[in-house]
Amino acid sequence: MSEPVVVDRVTKRFAGHTAVNALSLSVPSGIIYGLLGPNGAGKTTTLRMIMDIYEPDEGSVRLFGQVGGGRTHSARIGYLPEERGLYPRMRVVDVLVFLAEAKGMSRRAARIKALDWLERLGLIDWRLRKVSDLSKGMQQKVQFISTILHDPELVILDEPFSGLDPVNSQVLRDTVVDYRRRGKTVLFSTHIMEHAEQLCDRLCIIARGKKLIDGTLAEVKRTHGGQHLIVAFDGSQGAAQRIFSDRRLVAKIQDFGQQAELELTNGADPQEILRGLVESGARLARFELASPSLHKIFVDLVGPEAATAAAIPATTAAGVGAGA
Repeated sequence: MSEPVVVDRVTKRFAGHTAVNALSLSVPSGIIYGLLGPNGAGKTTTLRMIMDIYEPDEGSVRLFGQVGGGRTHSARIGYLPEERGLYPRMRVVDVLVFLAEAKGMSRRAARIKALDWLERLGLIDWRLRKVSDLSKGMQQKVQFISTILHDPELVILDEPFSGLDPVNSQVLRDTVVDYRRRGKTVLFSTHIMEHAEQLCDRLCIIARGKKLIDGTLAEVKRTHGGQHLIVAFDGSQGAAQRIFSDRRLVAKIQDFGQQAELELTNGADPQEILRGLVESGARLARFELASPSLHKIFVDLVGPEAATAAAIPATTAAGVGAGA
């Protein structure tokens, strides 16, 4: 079977700003693929070109082996946009049935599946309430249901976990994993590395509209190599900062307070760091050699953009911004 999504050297500009710059990527069938990058990197613009909301200035998009974006294959795709939007005056079950009918489902089948999904996601008691009565997290789950209700082959999710509390975020993650187990393909964008590391089979990191790295999570970590150490404290940190600042031992550090991720200097002995920490009076809860976290790789690749959103001009093409 051909790859569901192939993006071939696409470029998109808005008022002199290049939001996406000669980007290529391909999404194999039956996996979860993460499009990662800081705010303003070009993630949303890329997804909108895949969905035919924007037309590339250069390059092409192929879905299911055919040239053309999401409008041609609407019934085979479920799309959760960055801008959430449901009909607030409609009842929850009615809006789900209406959107499913627009994808080609019969009213009866849509209602049966809508009630099943509302039960699974803990919303069955709200089925006859207006959408406007629901909390933001509940509305987001309803919109997620509308994205997958017609059982699409390809699901495209733009920042699906944005604004969700930890409980609802976990529910959504579990649902995405279950969807992949059923052989479906999921493409989602995020700037939250924890979600990407937990979910993705393959990923692509972009910044300033350009691809920085693309591959499986194992390949990405192997490419960045190096010897990494996870240190977590149980109370006192002793003189840990003095040891962490010793460039004979530690090349780089991501310090989170009670936990730190160290990239060791070439040839450094982790046992020397361990001895130094213990002798300094630090109480250790964890001391583990590990592959670099995706968060660290992301920060190393993207640099200051990982913490600072780029300023992206608005476009009037679809009444939405060029976005992330």
